[in-house]
Amino acid sequence: MSKRLLIVEDDPGLQSQMRWCFSDDLEVTVADSRDSALAALRRLEPDVVTLDLGLPPDPGGASEGFALLEDILRLAPQTKVIVVTGREDKENAVKAIGMGASDFYQKPLDADILTFVVNRALRLAELERENQELSQGSNGTSIKGIVAASPQMLTICRTIEKVAPTDVTTLISGETGTGTELLARALHDLSHRADKPFAAINCAAIPETLLESELFGYEKGAFTGATQSKKGKIESANGGTLFLDEIGDMPMPLQAKLLRFLQERVIDRVGSINPIPVDVRVVCATHRDVRALIDAGDFREDLYYRVSEITLEVPSLRDRDGDALLVAQSLLKTLGKQMDRPALSFTEDAVAAISSYGWPGNVREMINKVKRATIMAEGKRVTAADLELQLDTSVNPLATQLNLRQVRETAERQAIMQALQSSNFNMAQAARLLGVTRPTLYNLTDKYKIESSAEANSTRH
Repeated sequence: MSKRLLIVEDDPGLQSQMRWCFSDDLEVTVADSRDSALAALRRLEPDVVTLDLGLPPDPGGASEGFALLEDILRLAPQTKVIVVTGREDKENAVKAIGMGASDFYQKPLDADILTFVVNRALRLAELERENQELSQGSNGTSIKGIVAASPQMLTICRTIEKVAPTDVTTLISGETGTGTELLARALHDLSHRADKPFAAINCAAIPETLLESELFGYEKGAFTGATQSKKGKIESANGGTLFLDEIGDMPMPLQAKLLRFLQERVIDRVGSINPIPVDVRVVCATHRDVRALIDAGDFREDLYYRVSEITLEVPSLRDRDGDALLVAQSLLKTLGKQMDRPALSFTEDAVAAISSYGWPGNVREMINKVKRATIMAEGKRVTAADLELQLDTSVNPLATQLNLRQVRETAERQAIMQALQSSNFNMAQAARLLGVTRPTLYNLTDKYKIESSAEANSTRH
C-alpha cells in the first residue's frame, strides 16, 4: 500500500515547492482550504497531513487552521498532523502540539527539513498501524486476556496449551495480580470441558465456618438457618472445572476432606450421609510458598502431591522481559476505548518509567495506574506523571535494552579481546580467528583502543 501525504497550503507557489520535495513512491495530494482538505481527508485517508494554520478566510491568523486541526483529529485520529507556522509564531506551534498534532516545522521552506519531518511522521504512522494489527491478533499468545512476548510467559502459555486437554490436577503458583485466574480459565476454555461450568472459590475470602458448606453444600436442617438444601461449588462444577484460589489458606480440617474428594471423587454434603459422585477437573492457585507451609505444619504434604500433578510457576511482571510495556500499551488501548479516548499513547518518559518500575502489584497495579492515567492525561499523550511513576533520570533502561549500536560494539570488543588472548596477541592468527583481514583488525583495535600486544596489555593492567 502506497504512503499518502496531504498538503494543506493556500499559496500556489509553496504548494509546488512542497510537492516536489517528495519522491514518486509517496502519493501527494494538495488542498487549499478547510473544505477541500476535509474532502481529501475522507476520500484518501492520508497517513500524514502538513497543515498551514493560515488558511482563508483567515490567512493572516490561525483560527481556520486550528478548526481544521480539530476536524482531522476527530475524523482521522490515526493520521499524523504536521503544522506549519511562521518563524516567529512559536506559541501557535506549541498550542497545536498540545491539541494533538504530532510535529511542526517553521517557514521559510527548507526541503531537507520538511522531508525529514514528514518521513519521521510516516514511519510513526506505519509503526502504530503495525502495532494495532499485532494487538488485534493473538497478543503473542493464544490465551484470552494474556498479553505477553517474554520467553518466561510464552513458556507458561505453551504449557497451558499442552496441559489443558488432559484432566490432571494443576497448581498455579504466583504473586498476587499475575493473572492466575486467567490461566485457570484458559485451562478450562482449552479443554473438552469448555462448554461445562467453571466454578471458582477464594479459600482466603470465606470464613472457616462457612467454607465447608460453600465447597461441599449442605442439606436442609444441617444447621441453624439451613432452610433448604444447597449445592456446593464442587457439585455445581460437575462436568466442568473447579478453581480453588488461594488454596494455601485453606484450614487444615478442610484439607483432609478435600483430599478425600480428590482421591474418591465423591462428596458428602454437610448434614448428609449419602455420598454424591462428582466429575470435575480441579485447578488450584496460591501466592504462598506451599513447601514452607508444609514445613510449618500448615499444609498437608499428601494434599500437596494431589493438587500439584502439574505445577506452573507464573513469573511476576518485573521478571517478564519487556512485557511491562507491552501489557501497558494493551491496557491503554482497551481502557482508552472504554473511556472514549482511543487515540492515547505514551510519552518517552512514560515508556522509560513503565520499563524501570518494579510493579510490586503486578498487572493488577498496572491496571489501576493506566486507568487513572487514561482519565487524567492532558491531550493525546500519557506521561509518567499521569501514571504516578517516578522516572529515574540517571538511567534510561529502555535505551540500555534497545541500543543496538552499544550491544554490537560490546560484542565486537569482547570477541577481539578473546581472539587476541587466544592467539597470544598474534595479529595474523587473531584476524584468522575472527574471519577478518589484518588491516580490518588493526582498525578495530584502534577504534576500541585495544592494545595489540601482550606486553602493552599487561602493562596497562
